[in-house]
Amino acid sequence: MFEPKIMCFLCKWCTYAGADLAGTSRMKYDTSSINLRVMCSSRIDPQHILYAFKNGADGVFIGGCHPGDCHYVEGNYKTLRRVTLFKRMMEDFGIDSRRLRLEWISAAEGKKYVDTMNEFSEQIRALGPLHLEQVTLTKEEICHE
Repeated sequence: MFEPKIMCFLCKWCTYAGADLAGTSRMKYDTSSINLRVMCSSRIDPQHILYAFKNGADGVFIGGCHPGDCHYVEGNYKTLRRVTLFKRMMEDFGIDSRRLRLEWISAAEGKKYVDTMNEFSEQIRALGPLHLEQVTLTKEEICHE
């Protein structure tokens, strides 16, 4: 049975803390994700997302603070704009835009984190493995060099 690999970029102040709350509360959720703590969801560049897909991720999850609650004031608004635009471009790379998910999860929402990750894992499982063999992404294309 296919087990998806999901790369998660989690805001240190909110979503990462929510994931930590889920863990310390011993809540059960799908273990197909790899969590990477970032200072702010706005620090995620599209090249990070493409790099994750190119290196074996079947899905990418970005978690940040709720709008209006960003530790860096407007970081999550930048993230929303960036992800919205990037999802439009994903089809050009041969990647279904449903493989990228952005959610606002606070430090107190461990249950929401668990529910969201279980739902996203099932969605990626239903989409099947991502095969990027037909698409060649060079470092220059990813980094816009």
